[in-house]
Amino acid sequence: MNLFRSVRAVADASATGSGTIDWDAVAEAAKAATDPGSLDLSEAERAGYAADVRDARDRLSTVAEVEFDVPEVVEVQNRHHWIDANVATFRRVMVPFEEHGPALLPGVTRAVNTGSFAFVLSFLGNNVLGQYDPLLLAEGDDDHGLYFVHPNIRRVADSLDVDYPRFRRWIAFHEVSHAAEFGAAPWLSTHLESRMQRGVDALVEGDIDRDAFRELDTAMTAVEGYAELLMDRAFDDDYEDLRRKLDERRQGGGPVAKLARRLLGLGLKRRQYERGARFFEHVADERGVAAASRVWDHPENLPTDAELDAPERWIARVSP
Repeated sequence: MNLFRSVRAVADASATGSGTIDWDAVAEAAKAATDPGSLDLSEAERAGYAADVRDARDRLSTVAEVEFDVPEVVEVQNRHHWIDANVATFRRVMVPFEEHGPALLPGVTRAVNTGSFAFVLSFLGNNVLGQYDPLLLAEGDDDHGLYFVHPNIRRVADSLDVDYPRFRRWIAFHEVSHAAEFGAAPWLSTHLESRMQRGVDALVEGDIDRDAFRELDTAMTAVEGYAELLMDRAFDDDYEDLRRKLDERRQGGGPVAKLARRLLGLGLKRRQYERGARFFEHVADERGVAAASRVWDHPENLPTDAELDAPERWIARVSP
């Protein structure tokens, strides 16, 4: 980790190039501020990751009664690999803002924007355990990605004093749950992309498309909640201890970490998990997991914001 090189990369962003963000400098600064971590995996560990993903796919497909496959791109990464993969994601989302043109004092804005994104990617790179990447807003036919940040998984398992293979397997089941959703609903990526695009376009014009963000939040609540349902019904054993210890760890940390979590909306994501999980648990208890999986048949089956808090209304509309 080289903080001087990180600061230098951000500073250089104000002196060269054009545009509101220097993405090469973002990647360089984020990685300079982040220890990549070891990827020295034993053969048993590599086989363990592969078995976890394979078992998760088979078990989740059976429980959910949906057909899907995991992406061809399944990577065990270090933190720098994860940063490189996600610079591309952030860059796609920010295209409309960059096309809108530089603001007043473009040099200062470029440096500040570059430093902000470098901080975000460094913070996330140090904390993300696994990721299902649906490549939203990507062009072409690139396959979705499934990533495991091995140094973080190993470090967190040790810090929580939990069995590492069991913890790794739990992370795999959670991320493959998202693969099940996007695999069962080929329309889901486009649905999320259209709401993201509307919201971003409005912000670029100095407005807020509340409907777009509300629809995006509702859809993501369904995504997170359904994944929780599948985890609960498909994982090998009870995992409440893992969830509790991980939540306690995330609520701790210093003031910088707490501020970063707030600014990144990680508390919102947790509320999406909880609200969505309550909805799908009710549906599954009443009609079974297969009935809950009907949410992915077509976009009209997504719950409305009101139905998330009144799942019996969704049942009456979609699965009477």
